[in-house]
Amino acid sequence: MKVFAVLLLAAIANTSLAIERCALVIALQNSDVIGIKGYTLEDYVCMAHHASNYNHTLNISASEYGIFQINSYWWCNDGCTYGRKNLCGIRCTDLLNTDLSDDIRCLKRIVKDPNGLDAWKTYTKNCKGQDLSFYTQGC
Repeated sequence: MKVFAVLLLAAIANTSLAIERCALVIALQNSDVIGIKGYTLEDYVCMAHHASNYNHTLNISASEYGIFQINSYWWCNDGCTYGRKNLCGIRCTDLLNTDLSDDIRCLKRIVKDPNGLDAWKTYTKNCKGQDLSFYTQGC
């Protein structure tokens, strides 16, 4: 059964489910995540760009899921319950579709944590303290 689950996740991971950047911008604008700890719309879009290139995938080697590449150890249930936290209270596979509501709800929970967006190394490396205005231009 575990082999089937791994093969299923690998198949999902190889399926391209990228969304358009402006669709992410609109979804974030319609959420209440902007402004938490001073984070801007551009911060979130930049982070998603560098984390997944707006693709709803599974990074098997890092156990990270969805457009924001949310880590399964802390934030979602990937079926490996030993030592896992699931602080967002969701299944990781729920992050592998184009419905952004659960992704954004979990993002909001993560951002409220002490590390905020700094929990993503890709954010601190590529976005933090940078001019990010071009990430939302034209949307």
